[in-house]
Amino acid sequence: MSEKISFEPPRGMRDFYPEDMVWRNKVFDAFRAAGEAAGFDPYDACVVESYELLARKAGEEVGEQIYHFLDKSDRHLALRAEMTPTLARMVAQRQKELAFPLKWTTIAQCFRYERMTKGRKREHYQWNMDIIGEESVLAEAEVIGAAVDALKRMGLTTADFRVHVSSRRFLGELLAGSGIAPGKHAQVFLALDKRGKMPDSEIAAMLKDGGLSDDDVAATFRIMETKSFEGSPELAELFSLAEVAGFADALVFDIGVIRGLSYYTGVVFECFDTKGEFRAIFGGGRYDNLLTTIGGEPATAVGLGFGDVVVTELLKARLGADAAAEKKGVAVGFMFPEQRDAAVRLAAKFRADGSRVDLALRPQKPKKFFSHADSSNAAQAVFIGPDDVVGGKARMKDMTARTETEICLN
Repeated sequence: MSEKISFEPPRGMRDFYPEDMVWRNKVFDAFRAAGEAAGFDPYDACVVESYELLARKAGEEVGEQIYHFLDKSDRHLALRAEMTPTLARMVAQRQKELAFPLKWTTIAQCFRYERMTKGRKREHYQWNMDIIGEESVLAEAEVIGAAVDALKRMGLTTADFRVHVSSRRFLGELLAGSGIAPGKHAQVFLALDKRGKMPDSEIAAMLKDGGLSDDDVAATFRIMETKSFEGSPELAELFSLAEVAGFADALVFDIGVIRGLSYYTGVVFECFDTKGEFRAIFGGGRYDNLLTTIGGEPATAVGLGFGDVVVTELLKARLGADAAAEKKGVAVGFMFPEQRDAAVRLAAKFRADGSRVDLALRPQKPKKFFSHADSSNAAQAVFIGPDDVVGGKARMKDMTARTETEICLN
């Protein structure tokens, strides 16, 4: 006897039933609308990449965290864990033809084999926004501003979230000013990025393993108490631009934002809910060296990755489990087979006018029809009976106000 097949999706992966798609669409619609409003051009790419491309991105245990395999021609391939290396490949491929600066956006499905925790799956969708070929801090302001706009379009306010902003360049200058050689900064960044995830004693051990003396370690921890970005022109300009653009209330300086990936070079940022209940909502920063890492020409860049898992959990917690279930469209039903054609004609008329129409597929009693219309979140409902066809008119019911208006069937 064969083993029974499990009905569960593979561990860490997700199914999206219609009630789940309501939330996903709410998030994706906000992503697309915010990207469009900010003038970003949409793009997409293959979900399978060469392993070599992904392995060139330093700062992670690539082999352990990426789903990779040999295909039937022994090519070493992998499922993308994030979109940035793919973006870099695409830009490098046509770098001589493209008109810079680029403002590109996508919603990409990504796969990462890692330990699952609250807000982290092995598969997720990630909204990416990148500006390539612009040195001005206005690029950072545009990307962060669009992300803040997306959160507001979802129904959140700045009472619900803050974008924590810092600069790897600024932190590097503080470290150098304390006598810590630039050649050790990458190891320092990697260690400090784990603060909050492990005790400071383990962070200190990592710093010492990276070649720092006891005095250097003490100086590093003192630097992490910095509360002001005085001395960082790029951060001063970014906060000034945010004030002009109207989202400064969403920003806060936080020297503790590091971003573990080694390709970040300047401003870095992460967004968190104000109650501290969830993982980072989104994160990103300036990465000026990634194209050269994969063999392209030098190009400045700023990017953001905004996953769907954490923000959906946050929305449900702040707005309520039913907040995404917006009533829309028309439900059309009929009592007997003789009224079927009238219902089909009415549905076709509504659809031609641009309405979403849920047409009943068989005769129903009124109670069952209106119950289904209510549970499917139809905004309006029309039930056609024998007298309606004879008279050429029917009643359209508003499913919220419970009022009715007369409509023509002919």
